[in-house]
Amino acid sequence: MKRVVVTGVGALTPIGNTVPAFWQSLVNGVSGAAPITKFDAAKFKTQFACEVKNFDPLAFISKGEVRKYDLFTQYALAVADEAITSAGIHFDQLNRDRIGVIWGSGDGGVSTFEEQVSEFQAGDGTPRFNPFFIPKRIINIASGVISIKYGLRGVNFTTASACSASNTSIIEAFNYIRWGKADMMITGGSEASVTESSIGGFNASKALSTRNDSPAAASRPFDTDRDGFVLGEGAGALVLESYEHAIRRNAPILAEIVGAGLAADAYHLTATHPDGDGAVLGMQLALEDAGISPANIDYVNAHATSTPTGDLSELKAILRVFGANSPVSVSATKSMTGHLLGGAGAIEAIACIKAIQENCIPPTINTTQPEPEFAELLDLTLGKAKPKTVNYAMSNTFGFGGHIATSVFEKFIE
Repeated sequence: MKRVVVTGVGALTPIGNTVPAFWQSLVNGVSGAAPITKFDAAKFKTQFACEVKNFDPLAFISKGEVRKYDLFTQYALAVADEAITSAGIHFDQLNRDRIGVIWGSGDGGVSTFEEQVSEFQAGDGTPRFNPFFIPKRIINIASGVISIKYGLRGVNFTTASACSASNTSIIEAFNYIRWGKADMMITGGSEASVTESSIGGFNASKALSTRNDSPAAASRPFDTDRDGFVLGEGAGALVLESYEHAIRRNAPILAEIVGAGLAADAYHLTATHPDGDGAVLGMQLALEDAGISPANIDYVNAHATSTPTGDLSELKAILRVFGANSPVSVSATKSMTGHLLGGAGAIEAIACIKAIQENCIPPTINTTQPEPEFAELLDLTLGKAKPKTVNYAMSNTFGFGGHIATSVFEKFIE
């Protein structure tokens, strides 16, 4: 099978609207959590989130297109633009029949759905829906719009596996290229779920932190005092291409993707297996696919959302795969970005790639009382980033329904 390399990345996150800004904030331990500005959250149990700041869609699309696209699609177009630019791509010089788009999202156009239903209920009962209502809300539209914008006629679809959606999209893009069915893929994911129904729904399931007095410290993965995740939003994009294709066009190669594991917990509607069985399988499959052992992995970007049961399950899984006192470094970047749901895997893959490039492990912030059973057995990179040679990095993502997706990136060696 073909080698697959990463040649471009784009990020729009609660802690930075470009990849350099995102990485700088990660290294500096900046939290993106603050009181919600998108709606009046005063009546909700949780009144804060990790929102994207100062996003201007007109920097990427026209005013007419803004009206046609839900925010999750606008986010997708923004990061695709950065990734394509950073990869130095000139599509008119390439075979667009062999370039595709695979995108991930958990909620799609949820804000559009809320707005349209609210307007209908507030009216006189006469249906007056926006003619763009359906294409704005459907979950697959972002991949379609990216392909339309750039004229990409290759494989095109959306992965919808909840919080593992964008990691799954990256893995599927990786597969299509290494199988020889595509030369290049634009992949990643986006989410714009800081809405009333999302906050209300996650509150009802007791999944969100309610630390309204200290939002910046609310996401505290692995901490014994954690009380739920912080909802985030944003997007991440990667340009993947075959090694031969990248070399032919003299592309910048940032890293190589070498392994992938897809599995299922097959356990519970929303909870991960208490002993981390699905996570163990996903990591083992990714290692096997990469042809490496656990000892080769230098960094694991954990799913670690800051929920009481989820974090404990993943810690058990990591310990089962890597063993006690392993030199592997683990960190939870959701402590800074919040949980981007279907977009999480994309920005966390970028965090892995930057860790490889910069030989630096981003920190887990806010965690002052780590789970005692694991604090001495695993390096959780608490408080501050640390320099470390990173040759292999692993990204874990888990979604409601038991979806498991793990990817492995390697420092590029020609």
